[in-house]
Amino acid sequence: MTYIKIFDTTLRDGEQSPGVNLSKDEKLKIAKQLEKLGVDIIEAGFPVSSEEDFEAVKQIAKEIKGPIICGLARAVKEDIDICWEAIKYSKKPRIHTFIATSKIHMDEKLKRSPQEVIELVREMVAYAKSLCNDVEFSLEDASRTERDFMCKIIRVAIEFGATTINIPDTVGYSQPDEFKDTIKYIFDNLGDIISKNKVTISCHCHNDLGNAVANSLAAIKAGVTQVECTINGIGERAGNASLEEIVMNLITRKSYFNVETCIDISKIFETSRMVSDIAGMVVQPNKAIVGKNAFSHESGIHQDGIIKNRLTYEIINPKDVGWVGESIVIGRHSGKRAVSEFLSKSGYNFCDEDIVKITSSIKGLVDKNIVSKEDIIGIANKLKLNESKTKLI
Repeated sequence: MTYIKIFDTTLRDGEQSPGVNLSKDEKLKIAKQLEKLGVDIIEAGFPVSSEEDFEAVKQIAKEIKGPIICGLARAVKEDIDICWEAIKYSKKPRIHTFIATSKIHMDEKLKRSPQEVIELVREMVAYAKSLCNDVEFSLEDASRTERDFMCKIIRVAIEFGATTINIPDTVGYSQPDEFKDTIKYIFDNLGDIISKNKVTISCHCHNDLGNAVANSLAAIKAGVTQVECTINGIGERAGNASLEEIVMNLITRKSYFNVETCIDISKIFETSRMVSDIAGMVVQPNKAIVGKNAFSHESGIHQDGIIKNRLTYEIINPKDVGWVGESIVIGRHSGKRAVSEFLSKSGYNFCDEDIVKITSSIKGLVDKNIVSKEDIIGIANKLKLNESKTKLI
């Protein structure tokens, strides 16, 4: 079974979410949780961006012992030097350097010719390699890069020491089949040099069109063995591929993907909540895996199925990911089976006729989207009180 490395960039790309600004101590706290979660690589930050970020990466490199600790650097000597100074304290340091390779980026942003970009890749990858044995190279905007030029760049990066080649869908432009074809094209044309040098091919997908997870999974099917992602899918603009969604796809559909990871899925929910609280980014209620509604059921048909057999409407056991919430939510769409189950667990024993009355009363609470436990108990107690008065009369 193929092993997929989980590269977490919550502390680098995730922190680049508008409005998020993590302190050194907050970054370290999250890094320790990511270590418990079992990620293979932590991209701790972009050391050249600020003194604060440099110190945060340095502290993480010193204190986190399990995962590879990675720092980001542009293909610029100063960036690479500062990155190395921050990560060199790690037992397993990695320099991650990058340059844009799409025509629009080379023409409009870099103002450099393709040949100049190739020379920079050659020079800066070799320089990073002289400092650190583990070097990752990314082709920024790879999904909009002409494929033959992309392969030329990858070949140069490998020849000059890159141990991981990352293929980013930087602006979330690609479609799953298209991205899968891109990865396949790389293996078809560079398979020999990739295999000979034992190079890891990675992907890094953004969510501008909502395809980040789908593109990442398509890339895994095409052969990548490292996937870059963030907790809760946070990141620039619409965010990055969500770690929890990727991992739970790989586990839930294990026979389809035939891969494995070292993620401790029981830590997923607590990690999600920690990142949400520290970053100040609320998790949307219907967010897959970690949203408060992810395993909640209000529909009577669904509730009946869940009560009879969880697998009817849940393909993941909420307990497996450490999810905390109410599975059966009583509301206007609920049926008598769920109401009866709730009342039974609350110590009440009603006949079918009374359950029908209580369910009808709940549906009559038209001003409430979700009916509270207190509402249901109140209705039940009122019915019992009325029955007692009737018996007295």
